[in-house]
Amino acid sequence: MHVRLAASIGLFVTTLVLAAPGAASAAKRFADTAALQVALRGTGHYDGTVDGIRGAGTRAATAAFQRSKGLSADGVAGPRTRRALGARGRPRYGSRPLGAGARGWDVAALQFKLAIHGFPSGPMDGALGGRTAAAISRFQRWAGIPADGVAGRGTMRKLRRGIPRSPVSLLRPVDAAAGDRFGPRGNRFHAGLDFPAASGTPIRSAGRGTVTFAGYDASGWGNLVIISHRFGLKSFYAHLSSIGVRSGQSVGAGVRIGRVGSTGRSTGPHLHFELLLRGANIDPAGAL
Repeated sequence: MHVRLAASIGLFVTTLVLAAPGAASAAKRFADTAALQVALRGTGHYDGTVDGIRGAGTRAATAAFQRSKGLSADGVAGPRTRRALGARGRPRYGSRPLGAGARGWDVAALQFKLAIHGFPSGPMDGALGGRTAAAISRFQRWAGIPADGVAGRGTMRKLRRGIPRSPVSLLRPVDAAAGDRFGPRGNRFHAGLDFPAASGTPIRSAGRGTVTFAGYDASGWGNLVIISHRFGLKSFYAHLSSIGVRSGQSVGAGVRIGRVGSTGRSTGPHLHFELLLRGANIDPAGAL
Protein backbone atom coordinates (compact mmCIF):
# COMPACT_ATOMS: atom_id res chain seq x y z
CA MET A 1 0.00 0.00 0.00
CA HIS A 2 1.24 3.47 -0.84
CA VAL A 3 2.33 5.33 2.31
CA ARG A 4 2.02 9.12 2.36
CA LEU A 5 4.26 11.44 4.31
CA ALA A 6 2.82 12.73 7.54
CA ALA A 7 4.81 15.73 8.66
CA SER A 8 3.33 15.67 12.13
CA ILE A 9 4.94 12.33 12.89
CA GLY A 10 8.45 12.52 14.35
CA LEU A 11 11.01 9.92 15.25
CA PHE A 12 9.67 7.35 17.69
CA VAL A 13 12.10 5.65 20.02
CA THR A 14 11.97 1.88 20.01
CA THR A 15 14.24 -0.79 21.29
CA LEU A 16 17.05 -1.71 18.92
CA VAL A 17 15.72 -4.80 17.17
CA LEU A 18 17.95 -7.68 16.22
CA ALA A 19 16.96 -10.75 14.28
CA ALA A 20 15.56 -13.64 16.29
CA PRO A 21 18.08 -16.14 17.75
CA GLY A 22 17.17 -18.70 15.11
CA ALA A 23 18.39 -16.34 12.41
CA ALA A 24 22.04 -17.06 13.27
CA SER A 25 21.91 -20.66 12.08
CA ALA A 26 19.86 -19.66 9.06
CA ALA A 27 22.47 -17.03 8.18
CA LYS A 28 25.17 -19.71 8.17
CA ARG A 29 23.16 -21.84 5.76
CA PHE A 30 22.57 -18.81 3.58
CA ALA A 31 26.26 -17.93 3.64
CA ASP A 32 27.17 -21.44 2.48
CA THR A 33 24.66 -21.13 -0.35
CA ALA A 34 26.15 -17.76 -1.26
CA ALA A 35 29.62 -19.33 -1.29
CA LEU A 36 28.33 -22.03 -3.65
CA GLN A 37 26.84 -19.36 -5.92
CA VAL A 38 30.18 -17.50 -5.97
CA ALA A 39 32.01 -20.73 -6.82
CA LEU A 40 29.55 -21.53 -9.62
CA ARG A 41 29.90 -18.01 -11.01
CA GLY A 42 33.63 -18.64 -11.09
CA THR A 43 33.16 -21.79 -13.17
CA GLY A 44 30.74 -20.04 -15.53
CA HIS A 45 27.72 -22.14 -14.53
CA TYR A 46 25.76 -19.48 -12.61
CA ASP A 47 25.00 -15.91 -13.63
CA GLY A 48 22.31 -15.13 -11.07
CA THR A 49 22.45 -13.04 -7.93
CA VAL A 50 24.58 -14.10 -4.97
CA ASP A 51 21.63 -13.99 -2.58
CA GLY A 52 22.21 -17.03 -0.37
CA ILE A 53 18.90 -18.56 -1.48
CA ARG A 54 19.00 -22.12 -2.76
CA GLY A 55 16.40 -21.66 -5.46
CA ALA A 56 15.79 -23.29 -8.82
CA GLY A 57 18.57 -21.32 -10.54
CA THR A 58 21.18 -22.40 -8.01
CA ARG A 59 20.07 -26.03 -8.16
CA ALA A 60 20.15 -26.01 -11.97
CA ALA A 61 23.61 -24.43 -12.00
CA THR A 62 24.86 -27.01 -9.51
CA ALA A 63 23.46 -29.84 -11.63
CA ALA A 64 25.04 -28.41 -14.78
CA PHE A 65 28.41 -28.23 -13.05
CA GLN A 66 28.01 -31.79 -11.79
CA ARG A 67 27.27 -33.05 -15.29
CA SER A 68 30.36 -31.26 -16.59
CA LYS A 69 32.44 -33.21 -14.05
CA GLY A 70 30.74 -36.56 -14.61
CA LEU A 71 29.01 -36.50 -11.24
CA SER A 72 25.46 -37.42 -10.36
CA ALA A 73 23.48 -34.30 -11.26
CA ASP A 74 21.28 -34.03 -8.18
CA GLY A 75 21.73 -30.26 -7.76
CA VAL A 76 23.08 -30.69 -4.22
CA ALA A 77 26.60 -29.50 -3.41
CA GLY A 78 27.81 -32.46 -1.36
CA PRO A 79 31.42 -33.42 -0.58
CA ARG A 80 32.17 -34.75 -4.08
CA THR A 81 30.84 -31.60 -5.72
CA ARG A 82 32.81 -29.43 -3.31
CA ARG A 83 35.98 -31.36 -4.14
CA ALA A 84 35.28 -30.99 -7.87
CA LEU A 85 35.08 -27.21 -7.36
CA GLY A 86 38.72 -27.31 -6.31
CA ALA A 87 39.99 -24.21 -4.50
CA ARG A 88 36.57 -22.57 -4.92
CA GLY A 89 34.93 -25.34 -2.87
CA ARG A 90 37.14 -25.18 0.22
CA PRO A 91 37.91 -24.58 3.04
CA ARG A 92 34.73 -24.62 5.09
CA TYR A 93 33.75 -21.39 6.80
CA GLY A 94 35.16 -21.11 10.33
CA SER A 95 38.05 -23.51 9.81
CA ARG A 96 40.77 -20.80 9.75
CA PRO A 97 41.36 -17.10 10.40
CA LEU A 98 40.82 -15.04 7.26
CA GLY A 99 43.21 -12.24 6.40
CA ALA A 100 44.49 -10.41 3.33
CA GLY A 101 45.26 -12.74 0.44
CA ALA A 102 43.00 -15.59 1.56
CA ARG A 103 40.84 -17.20 -1.11
CA GLY A 104 38.12 -19.80 -1.23
CA TRP A 105 34.69 -20.89 -0.11
CA ASP A 106 35.08 -19.47 3.39
CA VAL A 107 36.07 -16.03 2.07
CA ALA A 108 32.94 -15.91 -0.12
CA ALA A 109 30.81 -16.88 2.89
CA LEU A 110 32.50 -14.16 4.96
CA GLN A 111 31.88 -11.52 2.28
CA PHE A 112 28.19 -12.44 2.25
CA LYS A 113 27.95 -12.31 6.04
CA LEU A 114 29.64 -8.92 6.15
CA ALA A 115 27.25 -7.57 3.50
CA ILE A 116 24.04 -8.67 5.19
CA HIS A 117 25.34 -7.25 8.49
CA GLY A 118 25.79 -3.87 6.82
CA PHE A 119 29.40 -3.95 5.68
CA PRO A 120 29.48 -4.75 1.94
CA SER A 121 32.97 -5.06 0.47
CA GLY A 122 32.48 -4.81 -3.27
CA PRO A 123 32.24 -7.96 -5.40
CA MET A 124 31.56 -11.21 -3.55
CA ASP A 125 34.24 -13.21 -5.33
CA GLY A 126 35.95 -15.38 -2.71
CA ALA A 127 39.13 -13.26 -2.72
CA LEU A 128 40.07 -11.30 0.40
CA GLY A 129 41.59 -8.09 -0.93
CA GLY A 130 41.85 -4.60 0.48
CA ARG A 131 38.15 -3.80 0.32
CA THR A 132 37.15 -6.94 2.21
CA ALA A 133 39.89 -6.35 4.80
CA ALA A 134 38.60 -2.79 5.26
CA ALA A 135 35.03 -4.10 5.65
CA ILE A 136 36.25 -6.55 8.31
CA SER A 137 37.90 -3.67 10.20
CA ARG A 138 34.76 -1.54 9.99
CA PHE A 139 32.65 -4.40 11.30
CA GLN A 140 35.11 -5.07 14.12
CA ARG A 141 34.98 -1.43 15.23
CA TRP A 142 31.19 -1.54 15.06
CA ALA A 143 31.14 -4.74 17.14
CA GLY A 144 33.57 -3.33 19.71
CA ILE A 145 36.45 -5.74 19.12
CA PRO A 146 40.06 -5.04 17.98
CA ALA A 147 40.02 -3.85 14.38
CA ASP A 148 42.90 -5.81 12.86
CA GLY A 149 41.22 -6.64 9.54
CA VAL A 150 41.51 -10.39 10.18
CA ALA A 151 38.35 -12.45 10.65
CA GLY A 152 39.23 -14.84 13.45
CA ARG A 153 37.02 -16.62 15.95
CA GLY A 154 35.97 -13.45 17.75
CA THR A 155 34.87 -11.74 14.53
CA MET A 156 33.06 -14.83 13.29
CA ARG A 157 31.30 -15.16 16.64
CA LYS A 158 30.07 -11.56 16.35
CA LEU A 159 28.84 -12.30 12.82
CA ARG A 160 26.57 -15.00 14.25
CA ARG A 161 24.57 -12.31 16.01
CA GLY A 162 21.36 -10.91 14.56
CA ILE A 163 21.31 -8.35 11.78
CA PRO A 164 20.98 -4.75 13.06
CA ARG A 165 17.69 -2.93 12.58
CA SER A 166 16.68 0.70 12.91
CA PRO A 167 16.14 1.89 16.51
CA VAL A 168 13.54 4.44 15.35
CA SER A 169 10.56 4.78 13.03
CA LEU A 170 10.99 7.09 10.05
CA LEU A 171 8.86 8.75 7.39
CA ARG A 172 8.97 7.81 3.72
CA PRO A 173 11.28 10.47 2.25
CA VAL A 174 9.54 10.84 -1.12
CA ASP A 175 6.01 10.36 -2.40
CA ALA A 176 6.90 7.41 -4.65
CA ALA A 177 6.89 3.63 -4.61
CA ALA A 178 10.12 1.79 -3.88
CA GLY A 179 12.10 0.25 -6.73
CA ASP A 180 15.45 -1.49 -6.16
CA ARG A 181 15.60 -2.66 -2.58
CA PHE A 182 18.28 -3.29 0.01
CA GLY A 183 20.10 -6.55 -0.62
CA PRO A 184 22.18 -8.55 -3.10
CA ARG A 185 22.35 -7.51 -6.73
CA GLY A 186 24.49 -9.67 -9.03
CA ASN A 187 27.62 -10.42 -7.04
CA ARG A 188 27.42 -7.11 -5.19
CA PHE A 189 25.18 -5.63 -2.51
CA HIS A 190 22.76 -2.71 -2.90
CA ALA A 191 23.06 -0.91 0.41
CA GLY A 192 20.01 1.32 0.10
CA LEU A 193 16.47 1.71 -1.16
CA ASP A 194 15.74 3.40 -4.50
CA PHE A 195 12.62 5.46 -5.20
CA PRO A 196 12.15 6.13 -8.94
CA ALA A 197 10.34 9.45 -9.36
CA ALA A 198 10.12 12.35 -11.77
CA SER A 199 12.93 14.87 -11.63
CA GLY A 200 11.95 17.70 -9.28
CA THR A 201 9.77 15.58 -6.98
CA PRO A 202 10.15 16.94 -3.43
CA ILE A 203 12.32 14.96 -0.98
CA ARG A 204 11.68 15.32 2.74
CA SER A 205 13.66 14.48 5.83
CA ALA A 206 12.76 11.02 7.08
CA GLY A 207 13.13 12.20 10.67
CA ARG A 208 14.28 15.11 12.78
CA GLY A 209 18.00 15.67 13.06
CA THR A 210 20.95 17.80 11.97
CA VAL A 211 22.27 18.11 8.42
CA THR A 212 25.91 17.01 8.46
CA PHE A 213 26.53 17.24 4.71
CA ALA A 214 24.78 19.10 1.92
CA GLY A 215 26.63 19.40 -1.37
CA TYR A 216 28.09 17.59 -4.33
CA ASP A 217 29.82 14.26 -3.70
CA ALA A 218 32.25 13.34 -6.50
CA SER A 219 32.47 9.65 -5.56
CA GLY A 220 29.19 8.93 -7.37
CA TRP A 221 26.42 10.19 -5.11
CA GLY A 222 26.08 13.49 -6.94
CA ASN A 223 24.07 16.04 -4.96
CA LEU A 224 23.90 14.51 -1.50
CA VAL A 225 22.31 15.31 1.85
CA ILE A 226 23.24 13.48 5.05
CA ILE A 227 21.21 13.91 8.23
CA SER A 228 22.37 12.77 11.65
CA HIS A 229 19.59 11.50 13.93
CA ARG A 230 19.59 10.09 17.43
CA PHE A 231 21.15 6.79 18.52
CA GLY A 232 23.95 6.93 15.95
CA LEU A 233 21.56 6.77 12.98
CA LYS A 234 22.28 8.68 9.75
CA SER A 235 20.13 9.00 6.63
CA PHE A 236 21.56 9.58 3.15
CA TYR A 237 19.67 11.16 0.21
CA ALA A 238 21.58 10.88 -3.09
CA HIS A 239 21.40 11.97 -6.77
CA LEU A 240 19.34 15.08 -6.00
CA SER A 241 18.66 17.68 -8.71
CA SER A 242 18.74 20.44 -6.10
CA ILE A 243 19.48 20.79 -2.39
CA GLY A 244 17.29 22.87 -0.07
CA VAL A 245 19.22 22.72 3.20
CA ARG A 246 22.70 23.61 4.44
CA SER A 247 25.22 21.80 6.59
CA GLY A 248 24.63 22.39 10.31
CA GLN A 249 20.93 23.07 9.87
CA SER A 250 18.43 21.40 12.20
CA VAL A 251 15.46 19.87 10.42
CA GLY A 252 12.23 18.31 11.54
CA ALA A 253 10.59 15.17 10.20
CA GLY A 254 8.91 15.84 6.84
CA VAL A 255 10.84 19.05 6.07
CA ARG A 256 11.72 19.44 2.38
CA ILE A 257 15.48 19.04 1.92
CA GLY A 258 15.77 18.84 -1.88
CA ARG A 259 14.34 17.44 -5.09
CA VAL A 260 14.73 14.19 -7.02
CA GLY A 261 17.33 14.18 -9.77
CA SER A 262 19.91 12.04 -11.54
CA THR A 263 23.25 13.59 -10.57
CA GLY A 264 26.38 11.52 -10.01
CA ARG A 265 26.44 7.91 -11.18
CA SER A 266 22.77 7.42 -11.92
CA THR A 267 20.84 5.81 -14.76
CA GLY A 268 17.73 7.95 -14.33
CA PRO A 269 15.82 10.20 -11.92
CA HIS A 270 15.43 8.55 -8.51
CA LEU A 271 16.20 8.99 -4.84
CA HIS A 272 18.79 6.63 -3.43
CA PHE A 273 18.06 6.43 0.31
CA GLU A 274 20.40 4.80 2.81
CA LEU A 275 20.42 4.34 6.56
CA LEU A 276 23.57 3.75 8.60
CA LEU A 277 23.49 2.75 12.25
CA ARG A 278 26.84 3.59 13.84
CA GLY A 279 28.41 2.92 10.44
CA ALA A 280 26.50 -0.24 9.51
CA ASN A 281 24.13 -0.12 6.54
CA ILE A 282 20.67 -1.26 7.59
CA ASP A 283 17.56 -2.01 5.54
CA PRO A 284 15.56 1.24 5.27
CA ALA A 285 12.34 -0.66 4.61
CA GLY A 286 12.29 -1.86 8.20
CA ALA A 287 12.23 1.72 9.47
CA LEU A 288 9.63 3.27 7.16
